[in-house]
Amino acid sequence: MARIRVLVVDDHRIFAESLAAALAAEQDVDVSAAGSGPAALRALERAAAEGRRFDVLLIDADLGTVGSDVVQVPGQLRGPGQDGSGPGEGVVDGISLVARVRSGHPGVRTVVLAERDDPRRAAAALQAGAGGWVAKDCSLSRLLSVIRGVLRDETHLPPALLTGVLRELTAARKHRTESERLVESLTPREREVLRCMVAGLGRKAVAERLYLSPHTVRTHMQNVLGKLGVHSTLAAVALARRAGVGPVDLAGDVVERGGQLA
Repeated sequence: MARIRVLVVDDHRIFAESLAAALAAEQDVDVSAAGSGPAALRALERAAAEGRRFDVLLIDADLGTVGSDVVQVPGQLRGPGQDGSGPGEGVVDGISLVARVRSGHPGVRTVVLAERDDPRRAAAALQAGAGGWVAKDCSLSRLLSVIRGVLRDETHLPPALLTGVLRELTAARKHRTESERLVESLTPREREVLRCMVAGLGRKAVAERLYLSPHTVRTHMQNVLGKLGVHSTLAAVALARRAGVGPVDLAGDVVERGGQLA
């Protein structure tokens, strides 16, 4: 029997323990749990290195409180420091964790567990790469059905959320299309400058990278803001992200993906 390896990621210990123990009772499920985003990422790396990667992550939609407790199932918790971590680690929220899993472990499916229906956040989760959005109080049989479904590349949403999520995704696509149109109005040099801005480079750093004078870079930046119709670097970066423009690769050349900037 092929076994499904599941990692529960939730910073509420009682819920994480209870859910993991319930899943562990299934004959075809192996389950562990992590109490934070960083702990989950470490668990993924360890599993990949050992050749026994996880198949599905169940991620708390409200994940994000500080801490890195790792839960071993059934019922054995280890506190901060006992797994080589400490309480001062960076926080990784649920939606960000979904995106990082998709980027670093594309073969791993993710399902978001939520306490309340939220079309906007559910849409964001799907855009980040989640295969489903499920209520925390759903039945175990429903959750198992979703787990098995996402492994077949299905997308699962509560019926009550479907209309709202489609509306959010349509609106996001409209904003992206408008942002893409504005970015296309930039000259090649201005796009280079924009990618540097997305990377967080200041005027002097951009000048050094592109072999331009700070004055010339200042002019390019002003032109970028004007053409994009924004008044700050932060707004320009946000618009660039919507259009699919990523940061310049500080270690080498600019990376492009599928004809779009990455």
